[in-house]
Amino acid sequence: MQEREKMLNGECYNPNCDELVADRLNAKKLCMQYNSLSPFQQEEKKEILISLLGNYGRDSVIEPNFFCDYGYNIEFDGFVYINHNSVFLDCAKIKVGDNTFIGPNCGFYTAIHPLKAEERNKGIESAKPITIGKNVWIGGGVTILPDVTIGNGAVIGAGSVVTKDIPSNVVAVGNPCKVIKKIEQ
Repeated sequence: MQEREKMLNGECYNPNCDELVADRLNAKKLCMQYNSLSPFQQEEKKEILISLLGNYGRDSVIEPNFFCDYGYNIEFDGFVYINHNSVFLDCAKIKVGDNTFIGPNCGFYTAIHPLKAEERNKGIESAKPITIGKNVWIGGGVTILPDVTIGNGAVIGAGSVVTKDIPSNVVAVGNPCKVIKKIEQ
């Protein structure tokens, strides 16, 4: 099995193989092109996002600067707004639901590195997906870690570190992020 297949299947893989290095370099090239465009070059920006992302969604907006590892593991299910300086380390799928708003300086990290130094030093890693529901609001400076699902209609407070699943229709804040109240519908 190739390293990309292992990565996509959530197995341990070598991110430094030629294929994955080439994939990351391509994504970084496209991110650099995207981030350097004028705000008035909307069609060019859209073309880059369509070629970079697994699914661009419907008229989504990503403010520069935007960074990702691969791009093809990022999927928008409809309209998504992402404010400035976002980082998507998409070794596994990152799915974002319709009408989700993401504040500035947010990070989505799917990579998992071994805890034992001797294993970590071999350069092997694995990855788990991140899933964000519909109608979610993620405040500025939020970090979302691997294997997390955020339910529909949730609000994640600024500066939170999301380490565990967050249910639908709640406000959650803190480090680690915890539910503080239910949102009445």
